[in-house]
Amino acid sequence: MSLRLRLTLILGSTFIILWSVAAAWMLYDLRAEMMRSLDQRLAASAQMVAGLLVQLPQSSRPGTADSITAQRLGIPDGLTCQVSSLRGEVIARSHPELAEPLDAQQTGFRDQQIDGVSWRSYTVEQHGMRITTADRLDEREALQSSVLLAAAVPVGVALLGTLLLLWFGVRKGLEPLRRMTGALLERGPDSLQPLKLAPLPSELRPLQDSQNQLFERIAHGIERERRFTGDAAHELRSPLTAIKVHLQVAGMTSGAEAANALAQAEKGADRLQSTLEQLLLLARVEGRQSFDEGLQATALEVVKLAVQDAFGAAKTVDLLPDADLSARPLSMPPVLATLALRNLLDNALRHTAEGTRVELEISSQGSRVHFKVRDHGSPLSGDTMEMLTRRFWRQGAGEGSGLGLAIVDAIVQRFGGRLQFCNGAQGLLVILELPLQER
Repeated sequence: MSLRLRLTLILGSTFIILWSVAAAWMLYDLRAEMMRSLDQRLAASAQMVAGLLVQLPQSSRPGTADSITAQRLGIPDGLTCQVSSLRGEVIARSHPELAEPLDAQQTGFRDQQIDGVSWRSYTVEQHGMRITTADRLDEREALQSSVLLAAAVPVGVALLGTLLLLWFGVRKGLEPLRRMTGALLERGPDSLQPLKLAPLPSELRPLQDSQNQLFERIAHGIERERRFTGDAAHELRSPLTAIKVHLQVAGMTSGAEAANALAQAEKGADRLQSTLEQLLLLARVEGRQSFDEGLQATALEVVKLAVQDAFGAAKTVDLLPDADLSARPLSMPPVLATLALRNLLDNALRHTAEGTRVELEISSQGSRVHFKVRDHGSPLSGDTMEMLTRRFWRQGAGEGSGLGLAIVDAIVQRFGGRLQFCNGAQGLLVILELPLQER
């Protein structure tokens, strides 16, 4: 079932129920008011006849030879009038063609049968006479049916018009959704441009925004795959070629030269393995794969693990923890926090001046912890600072794969941290800022 039909059925059913209840209530009140009006006409006619009888000359009063007609007494059309004595004798009638007289023994309103026809009568007693007025109930029903029909037809027409307007209104109201559906269906399989439909109702803007965010994530995922494929093809070609050449040399030579070729091939294989592992790790971090193993670690615990993992850091890194360092655990998997800090220490140890030590300061402020790694290397230019987190970029003839700082930057972006590089008089200062868990 379409959304348009569903909305039309729900709203249409609601309108039909409400209009039906309102119409039934109105017609019920109209019928009751009509019956009261007709009864009031009976009573008013009886009172009028009683007043006219008093004003008639003595010779024309009931009981004389002169006949009393409905026109003479001013009886409205459709009513019959009867004047009788207190003993029940009929003195005069406006419609003498009736075979049976009206029953006037009971004053007030009553329903009675005369000549097999139902009548509604009203009797009043004045001046020693009973004046009775009556009208036929079938005529009342006919009048009531015509009035109710005249009132019901506009209600039915209005209800039908309301349903038609509701149908067109729902169709017009869902037009932005139809335009959005059409825009999505017209897209090609490789089209990831954001939707730009305007104007849109406030209810559909979040849908368009979430759709554009989905397109953006898909585009980033595809771009990551392309970059991974390109990087792997570019960076692995040289180690593979070198390994192949060394193996060929080892096959064509013997002795020390063959052993050296095999050793070089082994180094190339180790470098190839390291590069592949870092590429896969970078792809996992950027691909939002889970690293959560249910473990937690404080900043100081992460520092100790990173110093143990970094080559030569235990003897050449000075730890400077703040006295007020927070004991709250980091709001991220310890394995990634340790990896990020270890990569920074490896980079600092690789570029610090010979005979100097790397300084690692740890402090916390609010819900953030700061790791400051300072080496004693040469200052970097502005262009070089911008290239530090680029994949496979190496300064000079460095031996690394060029992925260490790129992995740190990916970890920082994933978990809402910050990575900052500052040139100082004593070398490069790297500030790694990571979030702490809430209290």
